[in-house]
Amino acid sequence: MRLDKLLSNMGLGTRKEVKQLLKQKVVTVDGVTVKDASMHVDPDNQDVSVYGERVQYTEFIYIMMHKPPGVISATEDVAEKTVIDLLDPFARHFKPFPVGRLDKDTEGLLLITNDGQLAHNLLSPKKHVQKTYYAKIEGVVTEEDVVSFQQGVELDDGYVTKPGKLVILSSGEKSEIELTIQEGKFHQVKRMFESVGKKVTYLKRLSMGSLMLDEQLKLGEYRELTENELETLIHSSKVEQL
Repeated sequence: MRLDKLLSNMGLGTRKEVKQLLKQKVVTVDGVTVKDASMHVDPDNQDVSVYGERVQYTEFIYIMMHKPPGVISATEDVAEKTVIDLLDPFARHFKPFPVGRLDKDTEGLLLITNDGQLAHNLLSPKKHVQKTYYAKIEGVVTEEDVVSFQQGVELDDGYVTKPGKLVILSSGEKSEIELTIQEGKFHQVKRMFESVGKKVTYLKRLSMGSLMLDEQLKLGEYRELTENELETLIHSSKVEQL
């Protein structure tokens, strides 16, 4: 890879700005000062440093965000704040995108990456990747609802959902539940409860596949996935379930 492309890809400036760094003699390759922007380097096997700090090259970025309500799951929007707007310049430099979507008023786990293959695997209907939500419900949630969700319910457009696992945490005029589904239809959780005559008043995604929301993250905060989280997620996303 060209040296200027490597440094630019790692957020150290535009190609023009990188050339200025080279002119300032602050870039070294294997301890030797270099000024040639077109020099080819192997970031995996050579030590590329700027101001004495080694540049750790990475192609992909994997971010777990605790998405806050009021922000949309999109890369850009002329009127609304997006989840990408919440990222720092270094993370945005990778041109990441949200994997799937959470509704504007829904909070919780959102994976943001620039790894298109992983995103495809996680969103593919063939993979049956499970997503678990916590919700507050207006209305009494019953064991009949548990059975209905297990069998699949018919939404307002006639679509019958795949089986969902509904767990009642508390039941009353205002109920609390956890729901695990394998799909991601538009407003699906809300529409599933509407199909049984109830209304979702609060919705939070807790997990997606093997990835669970880090409860230490406050609304709007994010962090990169750990190596273990990433390895487990990649492995599980490759497995097609029956």
